[in-house]
Amino acid sequence: MIIAESERWIEEFAASQARGIVVVDAALLVKLPDELRRAQSVFDRTGGLHAAALFDAAGKLLVVREDVGRHNAVDKVIGAELLAGRLPLSERILLVSGRASFEIVQKAARAGIPIICAVSAPSSLAVDTARRFGMTLAGFLRDERFNVYAGPQRIAGASR
Repeated sequence: MIIAESERWIEEFAASQARGIVVVDAALLVKLPDELRRAQSVFDRTGGLHAAALFDAAGKLLVVREDVGRHNAVDKVIGAELLAGRLPLSERILLVSGRASFEIVQKAARAGIPIICAVSAPSSLAVDTARRFGMTLAGFLRDERFNVYAGPQRIAGASR
């Protein structure tokens, strides 16, 4: 029952994504990892934490959270926005400091986040899920470049 309800909700999300597409510039995306890194205060002291950050479509850093687990960092970002009454996050970009997994894509979909970026690789299931739900997924976002695995229509100036 819970899985079926989640699947139904995500299908509705995918349909809504097709109606209103946020477009961001590729030049903006390549700046986000540095913004995230500057905001990682605990990482500066420990060198051993993952981070997740939420940006608006203009690249303004809105929320950053750190945790030993990358999934927990994402939960903290989405939870902060939920508690603030700001869901759905339909004009936001989620950046994670590690790999993009299926679970991270699923959480972003549930929160209404259309664009997910990771400084490392996405899993194949994450790519499939992002494509299925009409989301944008970029990986290896570092050193002024990235790969787009799903939803290239949301990134102006990205090679396809």
